Amino acid sequence: MAEGGPVKPDKTEFTECWRTSWKTPYIMRLALSAGIGGLLFGYDTGVISGALLYMREDFESIDKNTWLQETIVSMAVAGAIVGAALGGFLSDSLGRKKSILGADIVFFVGAIVMAAAPNPWVIVIGRLLVGLGVGMASMTAPLYISEASPARIRGALVSTNGLLITGGQFMAYVINLAFTKAPGTWRWMLGVAGLPALIQFVLMMSLPESPRWLYSRDKVDEAKSTLEKIYSPEEVEEEMALLKASIESEKADEAAIGETMLTKLKNAFKNPVVRRGLYAGVTVQVAQQFVGINTVMYYSPTIVQFAGFASKSVALSLSLITAGLNAFGSIVSMLFVDRYGRKRLMIISMAGIIFFLIFLSVVFIEASSHAPKVGSIESVLFGANSTCSAYAGATSSAAAGKWSCMTCLKAKCGFCSNKASEYHPGACLVDSKHNRDLCLGEDRVFFEQGCPSKFGILAVVFLGLYIVSYSPGMGTVPWIVNSEIYPLKYRGVGGGIAAVANWVSNLIVSESYLTLTEHLGPGGTFFLFAGVSTLSLCLIIWFVPETKGLPFEEVEKMLAEGYRPCGGRKVKGEKVGKVTGDDNAA
Repeated sequence: MAEGGPVKPDKTEFTECWRTSWKTPYIMRLALSAGIGGLLFGYDTGVISGALLYMREDFESIDKNTWLQETIVSMAVAGAIVGAALGGFLSDSLGRKKSILGADIVFFVGAIVMAAAPNPWVIVIGRLLVGLGVGMASMTAPLYISEASPARIRGALVSTNGLLITGGQFMAYVINLAFTKAPGTWRWMLGVAGLPALIQFVLMMSLPESPRWLYSRDKVDEAKSTLEKIYSPEEVEEEMALLKASIESEKADEAAIGETMLTKLKNAFKNPVVRRGLYAGVTVQVAQQFVGINTVMYYSPTIVQFAGFASKSVALSLSLITAGLNAFGSIVSMLFVDRYGRKRLMIISMAGIIFFLIFLSVVFIEASSHAPKVGSIESVLFGANSTCSAYAGATSSAAAGKWSCMTCLKAKCGFCSNKASEYHPGACLVDSKHNRDLCLGEDRVFFEQGCPSKFGILAVVFLGLYIVSYSPGMGTVPWIVNSEIYPLKYRGVGGGIAAVANWVSNLIVSESYLTLTEHLGPGGTFFLFAGVSTLSLCLIIWFVPETKGLPFEEVEKMLAEGYRPCGGRKVKGEKVGKVTGDDNAA
């Protein structure tokens, strides 16, 4: 997944996490209950890709309107942007627990609205509500887990939220596949999302509020009662003292940087250390989206259909591979990010992304140029009224003879394959349910998104390799960088600005992908993403310092002095030695 990032734990922390959870199961129950928010996030990201295939069958207005398809997909992202801001406000004013409960209610209502939608615009409203719930949960759930878990295993427990996001995406593809033969297909796919929200609501009712929030509201006894469920008796008093010091420090920071968000933003941009941190933080967050990852998450089955796999169930089955690889990559990242460094892992990841995006582009362009021809005899077999009007209106046999399956699809028509072989000349027909049924009734295949191609399997392979390149590096590391790059008192402000940049970039990509494919084709669109990724790689090399193994104070010092791409830091008029394991960006 591409949005919401966990604190990075090390392997020792994971070992300690399992040991502590075994001794105190309450801790794992707490983390998993709150972490269902991550599952909702992931499920919502993945489920729409399959549901969209079947919505197009039920609503002709969706099938014929690319912008409406993009709006249905991206409205959840727009809702999440608002929900994240709302979640931050509600979690501070009402508490972390009530904010999560509110997110569950909104998400559940959104899922029901989508499942019962009588028309496309009601689906859009449901997607907006679901997005609000996702945004609230993505902001509040990791915060609740981090504040209600022991410090020594906090990173590992917060990481369960990140793992549940990718797990939710994988689960969405499995459920999509399970409902392909059920009456109402997409309604079940979207409606099932309400169950995890309902389960989380019930589980959260039995859990306490965050001890940090309780203490900040002078509910000291309640905070202590919660800590007694998490820590051993000898640790409780020490944690209470640390909690007191932390709250007092936070209040002092508010006095220094301002209490209102506008004041905090002004002071952040005036501070050169924060500004340089934002150069790095915003760069990696925008790059994470502009490599095109959420086109795969939101439109994966459609992309597989572009590659020539017309069957919806086959498209969903092959898309399941990409979701599985994404989840696997998240685990790989946890094993290697502290060994090889954040920046190096991102550079390797970006290099792989660019390489496989170019290969994807070439494969789709080759598939387009080798698309089967349209046969005049084949086309008239289904009757004059069924023949695509644009093809029938070709003024000369020479012009008609140049038509291929791809020309047919660009004319908003459907291609009915040859009965003998998908690669022989087929029929170009009006894209309608009647013609689709006629074509399928003769044991042919009806293509609406892509054309029969011998290159199709290559496209799926390179799509998988693209995911493998993305997930361990650009999938998780940008969030880790943003948790380390800002001075402590500005960490909330800096992380918030970078997160908004990530969500907005996500919205831009998801709202424009299908339009781009209409004008540039899948090959041209992937080539565009490769070009943007190359620019992003240059910006990462230039702006992002290596923070591996550095204390926060050392990172702040490095930002204050300035840094450059090839390592070595210096202040004007003074030489400063290199930092160990550092590849600093200018």
